[in-house]
Amino acid sequence: MILFHFLCVIFIISPFFPLTNNPHWFFRTPDFIRLQSLVVEITLLILLFVFNSNPNTFQWILVTGLLIAILYQFEKVYQYSSLFKRRKSNLTEEKISLLAANVLQDNTHYEKFLAIIHKYNPDLVLGMETNLAWENAFSTIEEKYPYTVKIPLENYYGMHLYSKKELFNITKKHQVEENVPSIFCEVGIEKGKNILLICLHPAPPSPTENDTSIERDAELMLTGKFIRNQELPTVVCGDMNDVVWSRPTRLFKKMTGMKDPRVGRGFFPTYHAKYWFMRFPLDHLFHTKNLLVGKMERTQYFGSDHFGMYYEIHIKNTPKTPKNPHLKPDEKEEINELIERSE
Repeated sequence: MILFHFLCVIFIISPFFPLTNNPHWFFRTPDFIRLQSLVVEITLLILLFVFNSNPNTFQWILVTGLLIAILYQFEKVYQYSSLFKRRKSNLTEEKISLLAANVLQDNTHYEKFLAIIHKYNPDLVLGMETNLAWENAFSTIEEKYPYTVKIPLENYYGMHLYSKKELFNITKKHQVEENVPSIFCEVGIEKGKNILLICLHPAPPSPTENDTSIERDAELMLTGKFIRNQELPTVVCGDMNDVVWSRPTRLFKKMTGMKDPRVGRGFFPTYHAKYWFMRFPLDHLFHTKNLLVGKMERTQYFGSDHFGMYYEIHIKNTPKTPKNPHLKPDEKEEINELIERSE
């Protein structure tokens, strides 16, 4: 019973660890496992009454703590569930499709991912964790996708972009870490319009990668600052190694005014593909308000530790890019602080 009570205490206090703003992975991990810990907390609450038909004062304190933790967790994740009522908009005929996936550098099931590309036939293919072996595998699609950006690396942060549509103003950036690239480019679409596409794959806070989230958070904030100075419709896509309800990602969306197509549709957990009980929504797409995501699907398993994501992005008939959202002084200070931490 002592062990059970200790477990209750852990799951009462751990959901609030990210509120400390400590960037160490230990304090950020509860953000990733909110869905799993929510299930555990509900189970613990039920077991408290199963084991104790007449709870004492301490057990009532545990019940109260678990209820507070459950409500807090639910408030964090609710809008990303299919229970949340989302506003539906009319889709335009003008659209562009994108297939994005962390393919896992060590994954050699190239033909399985190529079959997924063939199935969806997207306008754009974004591969992450791509090395020279994956580049060679992708050579079979280059006739169909003549416009490319290739960054083959052997450090699990390679990135390849293949496009049917012409790419302009291509920039390969290393915003925070020299060995972690990102792609900034414009995609030409019908009627002479361009869309700004930003592809990210920052390193996660974990015992095996970066000890803290400093680098990842800084990359999101630097990208957000860049977007605030742009006029083009913009899409940010990739394996962000963060969950959408975390403070840095919510701050990124606040500073850019970007929308998350996951809201009201479901969680679309993409990692870990092999373990259903430990899956987190790490692969994201955000877009400015003059764009709209119609079809959105998670791909089948193809040997990676991630599932891929397919999106159909519709261009709204909006003449101007919406103005940047207003940021409060404390939000501006927090953004600058997150960037300065990495310097």
